[in-house]
Amino acid sequence: MFFNLMIRNSKRNRKENGLFFSSLIVSIIAFYMILSLSRQDVMIFLAQMENDAVNKLMGMIPVFYGMTLFILFFLIYYASKFQLERRRHEFGVYLMLGMRRRRLFALLLAEDLRNSVISLIIGLPSGLLLSELTSLITARMVGIGIIRHQLSFSLPAALWTSIGFLLIKFTAFLILSGKISRQEIGSLLVETPDGAKRQMPAFTYAVSILAGIFCLTIAYAGAIQGEAWTGIWQMARTLVLGIFGTFSLFWGIRFLIEIVVRSGNRDRQLHVFNFRQIQENVVHRSGSLAICSILILAALCCFGAGIAISRFYGESEQHVLDYTFKNPENEKDTMVIRQILADHRLDSRFSHLFEMKTGYIRTTEDTEHALQMKPLLAALRDMPPSQDRHVLLYNLEQETFPHIMSLSGYNQLLSAASLPELTLAPNEAAIYMDHEYAAYKRKKLLDNILKTRPEIRLDEKVFHLTGTVQTTNLVTDRSIALSFALILPDEMFEYYTQGDYDVYLNGILAKDETEDTSLLSAISEMNTQLNKTGLTYESYLQNIGRQLFYMVAASYITMYLAIIFLIISNTIIGVQFLMSQQKSSRRYRTLIRLGAPYTTLCSSARKQINWYFGLPIVVAVFSSLFGVRSLLAGILSSRAKSSLTEIMIVSAAMILALCVIEYIYIVTVKRSSDRFLLKLMVPEREE
Repeated sequence: MFFNLMIRNSKRNRKENGLFFSSLIVSIIAFYMILSLSRQDVMIFLAQMENDAVNKLMGMIPVFYGMTLFILFFLIYYASKFQLERRRHEFGVYLMLGMRRRRLFALLLAEDLRNSVISLIIGLPSGLLLSELTSLITARMVGIGIIRHQLSFSLPAALWTSIGFLLIKFTAFLILSGKISRQEIGSLLVETPDGAKRQMPAFTYAVSILAGIFCLTIAYAGAIQGEAWTGIWQMARTLVLGIFGTFSLFWGIRFLIEIVVRSGNRDRQLHVFNFRQIQENVVHRSGSLAICSILILAALCCFGAGIAISRFYGESEQHVLDYTFKNPENEKDTMVIRQILADHRLDSRFSHLFEMKTGYIRTTEDTEHALQMKPLLAALRDMPPSQDRHVLLYNLEQETFPHIMSLSGYNQLLSAASLPELTLAPNEAAIYMDHEYAAYKRKKLLDNILKTRPEIRLDEKVFHLTGTVQTTNLVTDRSIALSFALILPDEMFEYYTQGDYDVYLNGILAKDETEDTSLLSAISEMNTQLNKTGLTYESYLQNIGRQLFYMVAASYITMYLAIIFLIISNTIIGVQFLMSQQKSSRRYRTLIRLGAPYTTLCSSARKQINWYFGLPIVVAVFSSLFGVRSLLAGILSSRAKSSLTEIMIVSAAMILALCVIEYIYIVTVKRSSDRFLLKLMVPEREE
């Protein structure tokens, strides 16, 4: 009998509290995905390329895990309290029929344990599937394909997920079950309404709204301008203003609701009743609504900024070269490298092998005046003032002894990248800037000036700058990252370097090497062969590793936090509304006795849900437009900030996607509300 009752109650609880049960499953999936990160193919690959960075990331995982467990405990406690409050009358009846309190306590714990185990049975396989799928998608985003992928179940991740989840679930329900089982029968059978809240003058609430808007404006203005990122105190001030502004806004928002009630069409069915219900809920729970809005804002910012940043790093690097070799004796002749490759029968596996020569001006020792660009700087000063112009002007004024490179080597690089080659007369030069330093707007400024063929002097010899700013990477990875350099015809390069320069041999794998496998597999296999030759080289693996680390760090962590924040905020809002609806059941029964049909009651409740969810969501979505911009202003590099518009567009798309998830939550709560109202339509005995 006991077990049959426990199973029946467990099934009913899952059905009636589908929102909470689904939230727990999503939490389990998120826990498993973040804890199993080290076992995924992407992280195993990253550990070989970016070991220190990966170790630091893995060291942060327990912190995120512990923090979210702590936060999730309060969600489970609050939602479980709502579930038990809904069943108070049922528990009172059990006690009246002779059930002992210890047996009632055991019944509640058994029901909760059964639902928790079912959640784990559903959540862990789903987490395994999604973690593998996410790993493959992340790898695909950087073009490395499926590389010897094997399904990997992380037993430690599953154990820690189960232990953490069951621990907080058991602790929360242990406290609540103990409280319920100790209550007197009379108190269980009688509903306890919310206490009355003191009402302030309408002017006070209006001032509160204005104060909230003012504080939020100051907070976002400081964050967007970068002031919040200059120090701890500035960041603390911004956060305090933002949090205080949100609480103040929600505390005073009842003033706006009052205006809507008075200005609305009173002929509409239950119009005043709807907004009085909403107003009462806001009065009683303005603080929790403000917290939920902040959590939704955090989720939108994490998801929007994280996905946009990961996408930026996944697409920002142009892949041209696969290998760069450096002569160990630093000789100018690369025939030694070519001969070693030929001896090991590796030269035929490259479609391109060409030299890249770089050096300094050696015809003068006056490093302060080796390069003079007065016409170029003057043209730049004449342009409209802007931050990019200021930065570019400052950087170019420091360039008095630049790197120079040979035209022939760079043209071979352009040819390999399927880009038009440069043509330079003996008295012409082109500007090169590494992609890291050539922000889009700065490059555009220089390109406009280069159309006028400005004059420069190299060791008193006159040259004219021509073409556009070149940004194609000189080598495979980061051996050379030049903020500014000049491309010269080969004869001029030999003259100015006086034979004192560095030579790199760049290589591109033949197409047949990557036809039947992924690029990563081909490079990995080639690395194994090259390691036997003793050559010093860099491969595209380092570049992939760096990009992939940024993508994983940005997407995995931010998605994890966004999911947790969304679960907590939406579940709290939904549970609060359903709880308030239950406490208002007498009002709905009165409406039913007065002749209100079921469809009218459902329509009324749905309008209340739209407002109750809409208030924190609208505030969060509006704030996220500034919050994401503020977040990006503080964490993006100068190169990434040049693509801020594109990143913001991606962020806006991600925010829109989360709004769809919010809609799903709203629909779920509406269905729960409809089921509750349907039960009220059946007359019940009241003790």
